[in-house]
Amino acid sequence: MAMSQMRSPLGRVLGLGSAKEGVEHWWRQRITAIALVPLTLWLVVGVIGLVGADRAALVAWLHNPMSAVLMIVLLAATFYHAALGLQVVIEDYIHGEAMRLTALMLVYGLCILLALRGIVAVLQLALGA
Repeated sequence: MAMSQMRSPLGRVLGLGSAKEGVEHWWRQRITAIALVPLTLWLVVGVIGLVGADRAALVAWLHNPMSAVLMIVLLAATFYHAALGLQVVIEDYIHGEAMRLTALMLVYGLCILLALRGIVAVLQLALGA
């Protein structure tokens, strides 16, 4: 039996069915997770290299354009990945529409705010401001 035959007559007329939205969300989570693996390893290696160093050594490390760019990419990927994951949790466990929308707005707003604050901090250290 074909999938179109399993739909109700109204569903066939209106073209209702999967919005295929979940697949894109799933891929975004996987891509950010894969990106976070080498970025996190890079950060761990960099921090291990700075063990016992002072603030000036950290600033010097971030003066390297590659370090600053990778740190910014790490922050952006981390908070985007967190927002995607928290969105799934909120959509699965919060049932009231108003509460769900409020929670999603708070999560996305907080992730954007924290990511921007982290990026500004990196730029301040990297540019010596």
